[in-house]
Formats: sequence, structure tokens, C-alpha cells
Amino acid sequence: MRAGPLVVRVVRVLRGLPGLQLTGLGSGLFCAAVMLVLGFLDQLLFGASLTVYGLLFLPVSLLTALWMRGGDLLTAPVVVPIAFAVGLVTVAEGGEGMEGWLMGLVTTLATEAGWLYGGTLVAGSTVIVRRIRLLRRRADAVAARDRPPV
Repeated sequence: MRAGPLVVRVVRVLRGLPGLQLTGLGSGLFCAAVMLVLGFLDQLLFGASLTVYGLLFLPVSLLTALWMRGGDLLTAPVVVPIAFAVGLVTVAEGGEGMEGWLMGLVTTLATEAGWLYGGTLVAGSTVIVRRIRLLRRRADAVAARDRPPV
């Protein structure tokens, strides 16, 4: 099965991206800031479409998990849902006053839980794959070091 030209281009672009190594805190700030900006853009361009916001959340989750440094990988599935809620502040609709706004935010979190779980799943599965690859590299390095010279 051959990949289409769009998939090939996307893979080339992703391979060309810098190999950032963000800490757990840095990746949390990155993800929250990007989701906040995307929330504002969604509100401006699409009238606070929650579907657009959810679709934009998935690649941000992936990039957050990819750009996290190896020692902090396990924080990605924690950071991503927090960033989703931070950005959701810009697109959630609520009633009048603080109570109405808070109720609108909680309701939006409940109704858009599918996007939240999807992004967390993307981040979590990416972290698992990266962690397995990291452990295999370490085991191969130890095995190569302990192997007697030929």
C-alpha cells in the first residue's frame, strides 16, 4: 500500500522540524500557550467552533509528546489535558457573571471530552513508543559495551 503525496509531504515536513527537547514544565507552557492562541484564532475565524478547536488540539498533543525530552516523557499525558482546558477558556460559551462562565466551561469540558481523550491518547501512545525506543537504545548500548572485543 502506497502513501499518498500529501502523507509523504507531511512526513518530510515533520522530519525537518527541529528536534526540540522541552522539559516537562516547558512542554506544558508550550502546549498551553499554543492552545490559548489557537483558541483565540478559532474564536476569531470560526466563531468558537469546538470541532475546529478539537481538531487543532490533536497535532498540538502530538508535537508536545514529540518535543519532550526523554527524562520527562511521562508528563506529556498529564500536561496535554491541562492545556486543552486552558485553551478552552477562549472558546467556551457561558452565561452572565462568573458562575455562568464557569458553568459554561465545565459543560464544554464535559461535552468535548472525546477530543480531550483523543489528544491524551495521541500523547500517551507517542510517549509509550518513544519510551520503548529509548529503553531499547540504552539496552543496546549496554550490550555493546559489555560485549568482549573480537
